[in-house]
Amino acid sequence: MEKLLRLINNCGCEITIGINEHRNCYQKIKQYLEDIESLSNESLQIDDEIMKKMIELDTIIIIQFYPITPVGFYRVFHFDLSKAIDQCLGILTKLNREGVKIK
Repeated sequence: MEKLLRLINNCGCEITIGINEHRNCYQKIKQYLEDIESLSNESLQIDDEIMKKMIELDTIIIIQFYPITPVGFYRVFHFDLSKAIDQCLGILTKLNREGVKIK
């Protein structure tokens, strides 16, 4: 909970966490992610090992967060909520190091 609170306190705008949304439309993870790619017209850049584990566990965590404005966002895909939050915090740390003013 502490890491989630850090993420919340360090984001300027919305944070959305989706867990197993693919199950709502009876899709396999791979198909669900392909649909996201085609709808958003972007490549999702998911690590092969993470993708393998998401498929194996039939579990997908998606965190979409807007650290600065309600316009630009980052999206993290994982099979583990704690590790997904860690990745988000890593992105915020990187932005801070680069001198980007957050919140």
